[in-house]
This record gives sequence, C-alpha cells and structure tokens, in this order.
Amino acid sequence: MIKRLIAAVTAAAMLLLTACSSSTVVLPKTEQTVITLSWWGNDSRNEYTLAAVKKFEQMHPGIKVKCSYSEWSGYESRSRVQMISGTEADVMQINVGWLPQYSFDGKGYYDIEQLAGTVDLSSFSGQLLEYGRRNGILNAIPIAMNAETVYINRGIYSSHGLDIPKTWDDFFEAAKVLSKDGIYALSGAEKSIWLMLIAYAEQKSGKKIFNEKSQLCFGEEEFRMMIELYCRLVNENVMPKVEDFKRYNIDNQVYAGVVAWVSDALNYFKGPMDKGMDIIPVDYPAFSPENSGEGWYAKPATLYAVSKNTEHPTEAAMLLEFMLNSDEWADLQGVEKGIPVSTKVREHLESTGVLKGIQYDASQIMEKNTRISAMDSKIENSDMFGNFTSSCDQVLFGKASLEQAAADYYSLISQLYRVAES
Repeated sequence: MIKRLIAAVTAAAMLLLTACSSSTVVLPKTEQTVITLSWWGNDSRNEYTLAAVKKFEQMHPGIKVKCSYSEWSGYESRSRVQMISGTEADVMQINVGWLPQYSFDGKGYYDIEQLAGTVDLSSFSGQLLEYGRRNGILNAIPIAMNAETVYINRGIYSSHGLDIPKTWDDFFEAAKVLSKDGIYALSGAEKSIWLMLIAYAEQKSGKKIFNEKSQLCFGEEEFRMMIELYCRLVNENVMPKVEDFKRYNIDNQVYAGVVAWVSDALNYFKGPMDKGMDIIPVDYPAFSPENSGEGWYAKPATLYAVSKNTEHPTEAAMLLEFMLNSDEWADLQGVEKGIPVSTKVREHLESTGVLKGIQYDASQIMEKNTRISAMDSKIENSDMFGNFTSSCDQVLFGKASLEQAAADYYSLISQLYRVAES
C-alpha cells in the first residue's frame, strides 16, 4: 500500500513538472517597457541627461529608457538615415529645420496633441507651439527660444567715452575711435553676420527675404545692400572679415561687440567680468532705436518630438512630460539648452535663483521685442551664407564690382529657391 502511494505521488509530481516545463510563464515576473531617447551635445549635456533619465526610471520602474547620443554632426547624419528608414528614437531632440525636411505634410512625427492627456501643453503659449507645427499638426515642442543678439563690452565703450550703440551709424562712429587702439566695434561668425545683414536689408528695403510661402523675395538690389554694408563694415574697421573671427579676441578685448545667439552667451562669455569685461546684451541695431528688432529673427533653440513609429506612445509621452515640465529634469538641465519656455519650469528655476545672468538678460531682450519675426529655416542654409561670403570677398579683393557680385549671387540663389512672383 505504501509503495503504491509513493508511486502515485511520484507520478503526479512528474506530470506537474512536465506541465510546468511546457508553460511560457512559471513565476510572476515584472516586465519593463523599453523606449528609446536620442539627443546631441557635449559631455556635460550627456552626463546630466543620463542622470535625469535615471531619475525618471526610478520614478517609473516599469519603463526602461535606452539612450543614444553624440556630438551634433554625427547625430545629424545618423538621424537622417533613421528618419528615412523609420528607425528613429521614440523621443528625440530635433532641429527646427528638420520639420520641413522630414515632415513636409505634418505627418513625419507623432501628433503630440494626441498625447495631451499625459503631456501638459498648458505650460506653453499657443505662439510657442506654432513653431512646432507642420500643416496644423503639433510635431514638436520647443525647449527654449533663440535669436542672434548683439553683446557689447560696456567697459571698452565707456573707457573710450562712447555710448552704447543703438543704430547702424553708431557702430561706424564708434569704430573711428576704437580702431585707433586696434579694437573692433563689432564682430561675429559667418552665419551671425549674415543674419545681421538680412536685418539691415529688410529694414532698408521694407521687404522680407522669404515670404510666408518660403518664396524668395529679395532680388539683386537687396543682396547688393547686404554686400555693400559688409564691405563697408570691413573696410572702415568696424569689424573683421568673418573668416578672421576668433572667439578668444572677446576675452583679449580686441572685440568691443559681438553678434551671437542667445543660447551661446554662456559659451562666449565664460570668464569673470573684470578688467573691463563688462559685457551686456543690447537692443537690436536699426536705422532708428524705435524700430529695434525689425528684420531680426527668432527660432526654437531646439525641440523635442515623438516618433510617428513609436510602439509605446503612452510611455514616450510620460518621458516627454518629464523632460519638458518636471522640477527634477529642470534642476539638472538648468539653462544649458537655453532659457526654458515651459512656465512650470520657469517658475521653478526662478524660485531656485537660476534665472539670472547674461543669457537670461539676452533672452529677455529677445522675448520682449515684438518686432522680431519667426525664422524661415532656409535662411540658415549654408549655401545661402557661404556663397554670400564668397561674393563679398570678390568685391573686397577687387575681383568683381558690387553690382556684378550681387547679380551673380542672385543668379545662383534664385536657381536654388522658389522666387516669389512680383
């Protein structure tokens, strides 16, 4: 009897083991949803972003975030392949120029308004959200805004008995004094000066370089104005040629003024403000101070978007909300990507004393100026400003007349961009 009982128990145990071995789930198990995040930046940005992602994962143990990041050029080329092949990250940092490039009809990215139950869009004004729309669809959300801004070393101007320049003529008058000491009244990298010259030509002509349909409105005459001003600025020692611009000459006090992005303020002006280094952002130059801001352009410094191919939109939205509006992310990021535009984040950073300094001051000048326009991304194309610099050099070195250089430049550009009907 006992032997039969043992045999029966043994047989039952074997059946149980066999059944368990054929089952896909043996014990309760916690599964994580895996989503991906990509961005570009330097080591500092990578470090704080990874730390912020870790905080998010701790708050949401059911979500695992796989990160992909690199410096800008590598990120741009890799993202181009991924966007074309549909293998991009679930949540990604994008450049504003990618919207017309990858989402011409507004369907290249996930419609974030479909995620509004998770992503709090009330922290962003309707005007700000327009920068992330394509064909009426909310493709992306700006993190911060950006514009070329003029920074003046007030110490240099003051020591030479000069007032802060407000008009184009003011810079030429200042150069008559500063150039005697080998100091330039103004300076800037190639794209920065290109955008400044556009502002000048728009103010003088009353035309926009591109209309709302992204059609080219400038003709030979407007480009002639720009080339003429550039050559005059160089010839009268107001500024160096853009090819000769060196950042270290800001610290060396060879440049008394610099045109640079709001987001670049902390990179350009890192040192202690001593020994005459009293650098401040100033109003945008114009023919008269009351027209300051006309012809100047603003754009998102960068944006976040969600992949249209994501298999986990809810989890992606949770991460996006954390990146855009949380105190935890804001504490780690600070103003490294620019002054945040989320009202929630701004209130938090104001309470912690972060919103101060030259970058914040520059952003306030940008935000309070109602004449600044939204930038058409074509303005920043390298074929526009690179060929323009070459045209200016043709005139400077006596290889072409002003009229011929403008005609040749317009002939080239009008073949690359749609020209507005007159």
